[in-house]
Amino acid sequence: MSLKARISNPEPQSGHNEENHLVGVYRAKLLEEIDLAEMSALALADRRIRLERVLGHIISREGPVLSTHERSALIRRVVDEALGLGILEPLLEDASISEIMVNGPDQVFVERGGRLEQLPMRFSSPEQLMQTIERIVSTVNRRVDEANPMVDARLPSGERVNVIIPPLSLSGPILTIRRFPRAFTLQEMINLGSLDEHMMMLLTSLVRAKFNIIVSGATGTGKTTLLNALSGLIPDGERIITIEDSAELQLQQSHVITLESRPPNVEGKGRITIRDLVRNSLRMRPDRIIVGEVRGGETLDMLQAMSTGHDGSLATVHANSAEDALMRLQTLASMSEVEIPFVAIKDQINSAVEVIVQLTRFADGARRITEIAIVDSHGREEYRMSTVCRFHAQPMSGDGRIHGKFEYYPLPRRIADRLYMRNESVSPVFGVADEETQLLRRSAPL
Repeated sequence: MSLKARISNPEPQSGHNEENHLVGVYRAKLLEEIDLAEMSALALADRRIRLERVLGHIISREGPVLSTHERSALIRRVVDEALGLGILEPLLEDASISEIMVNGPDQVFVERGGRLEQLPMRFSSPEQLMQTIERIVSTVNRRVDEANPMVDARLPSGERVNVIIPPLSLSGPILTIRRFPRAFTLQEMINLGSLDEHMMMLLTSLVRAKFNIIVSGATGTGKTTLLNALSGLIPDGERIITIEDSAELQLQQSHVITLESRPPNVEGKGRITIRDLVRNSLRMRPDRIIVGEVRGGETLDMLQAMSTGHDGSLATVHANSAEDALMRLQTLASMSEVEIPFVAIKDQINSAVEVIVQLTRFADGARRITEIAIVDSHGREEYRMSTVCRFHAQPMSGDGRIHGKFEYYPLPRRIADRLYMRNESVSPVFGVADEETQLLRRSAPL
């Protein structure tokens, strides 16, 4: 049956099929009445207003009879299909959603407050989902097809997008959109229960005293959110260079240089990696270097920068504990094309990394700092750390939340002395460890 015939003789459907059919019908009618050349000359906002007005006339003229709410919803859906990302548009406008996961045309999941939920919406067909995906990747001059079945991209508004399609995916086209994280201050994170006042005071002093800090955690624990909050503590006037795969950090200082890696083009050329940017940043006279995430050979360059005069640098790494973070850094640094013995890498890590801040996402969706640890080992020694703060979780309570308490331990003498010399103070709950206590508290070699 032709498109015009389907419009003239719509087949009875139910539920989502009926809604999707109606959207398809009126989208076709809308395209018949508008002048595409005229529309292309308008700004996006004016384009939407014009389409909504024309579609309103069509519905008034040809039916069906709808309530005010149903009419507005239909107009919104049709215009979203014509201009935006269809059923995903309202999700992208919902500030409570942190991630959108489309598992084929029939399943749409979102993450709210750290918890997953399935939404009662779907794409009308795999083809419609593919059209949405192609619209997304085309905005960044990328393509997705059998020759390029995996694509990473970013929407103009900042959301990170990952696409994987058949034959690699057996569930149909898969689309994952990670929302651009809102910038939180440490005080706001206290209100969310991620840390407390004593920890905020300590972290503030460590950043201002130019300690090299690694933020560690699994996927979705809030590493970028904490990194952004810590970056906001850097005194204004310092030259800060941020390096990321997708620029997410939102620093407010006056002297910030933002660098972003670049994937290869459709011919497979022109790729600029995080490592290229780290190396180049060393020629730009930085006071601080902030790397959104180290995940490969650039780790070695970052460690060398931290240990050769660029104190106060910050980075994140994927790891499940503070101890794992050091081992992970060692593994990543060994991925460099420079052949360097593990003992030499260990020397670099012990010289460069001073503080590990570990994040964890709990079963109730809450994200918390679960440990702040000081790296005590030196040179080519086995890794040792002193924990100065730890979160002790209790079993989930009847309200579905996980509660617990933060416990504090004395700071190593050399850390306390360095903070004192920089005129930075910490909460008295920490105190200062004497040599005997510090030896007892040090973790065993990893």
